[in-house]
Amino acid sequence: MNKLLSLFTLAIAACSLPALAQDVQGDALAGSRKNALCIGCHGIKGFHTAFPETHRVPKLSGQSAGYLTAALQAYRSGERKHPSMRAIASTLSAQDMADLAAYYESTGTGASLPVTAAASSGPADALVARAGCTSCHGANFSKPIAPNYPKIAGQHADYVYVALKAYKTTDKPLIGRANPVMGGIAAQFSNAELKVLADYVGSLPSELQTIQRDRVK
Repeated sequence: MNKLLSLFTLAIAACSLPALAQDVQGDALAGSRKNALCIGCHGIKGFHTAFPETHRVPKLSGQSAGYLTAALQAYRSGERKHPSMRAIASTLSAQDMADLAAYYESTGTGASLPVTAAASSGPADALVARAGCTSCHGANFSKPIAPNYPKIAGQHADYVYVALKAYKTTDKPLIGRANPVMGGIAAQFSNAELKVLADYVGSLPSELQTIQRDRVK
C-alpha cells in the first residue's frame, strides 16, 4: 500500500508540473511545414527502426500536444536516452516543438471511442489492474488526466513494449527513460508481463495514426 501511495504521490506531482506546451502556443499550420525531419520515420506506415531493437516507430498523429512537447524536451535534455531523437530535438526551438506538437495533435483519426476499454478476457486483465494504467492515461487509455501524459490505446504494441522496458533501464548510456512514475510501475513487471500489457494496449481502438505523405508512398 505504501508503495502504491508513493507512486500516486509522484504521479500527482508530475501532473502539476507546468508543461512547455502551456507556455508556448503551438501553430498546427506552422508545424505542418516544419516536420521534414519527422516524416522520414513517422510519416511512413509500418516503418521500423533497429534501435535499441527492431520495432515500429510510434504513431504521432492524434497524440496529445502536451505529451509530444514534453517528450521532445526529454529527448533534448537526455532524460530520454535515444541518440537520433536527441540529435533532432536539439535542433528545435521551444516554438518549433509547440508547432510540431500542435500539428500532430490535429491530425488524428477523429474516431469516436467507447467510454471504457474492452476487457481483455485473458492474462492482461490482472496486469492492467495492477499497473493502474487508466489512473494517468484515462478512460479507454486515450484520455490522459494531464496534457503531458500520452494516449496509448492503439499505439504499436512493439513500440510500447520497448518503451516500457526503457523505463526499467538505468545502467546503459544510450538506452533508458528517467521517469519516476513509469519507472516504478514498469519495475514491478517481468519483460514477459510487459509484453502482455503492450499487446493489450496496442489492440485497443485508437485515435492515433500514421499519415503517409504522397511523396513517400
